[in-house]
Amino acid sequence: MADMREKFLHFSQPTITRAEIAEVVKTMKSGWLTTGGQSRRFEEEFAAYIGVRHAVAVSSCTAALFLSLIAEGVQPGDEVITTPFTFVSTANVIHHLGAVPVFADIDEET
Repeated sequence: MADMREKFLHFSQPTITRAEIAEVVKTMKSGWLTTGGQSRRFEEEFAAYIGVRHAVAVSSCTAALFLSLIAEGVQPGDEVITTPFTFVSTANVIHHLGAVPVFADIDEET
């Protein structure tokens, strides 16, 4: 394919230092990969960082979107405005709650 890039183009290049690698190794050695002390520590430190009483770590952005809609009180039949230029789970979580995704796009003239 002549049109393929030779080098991968990142949307957002991650910064991974020795400190992050050490935390991953520490977590793997603990035997607690999805819950436990590291997760609890992350939740507590994140909550303190953003100035709230509680934070909950979840497995994906889809899960986070779902919980945020529940926390906001979205009910079946509610209309939730979202962008059509996104990953499908953005609309899926709205639909899963019985709400209606309403797609709105940006028009530079309005």
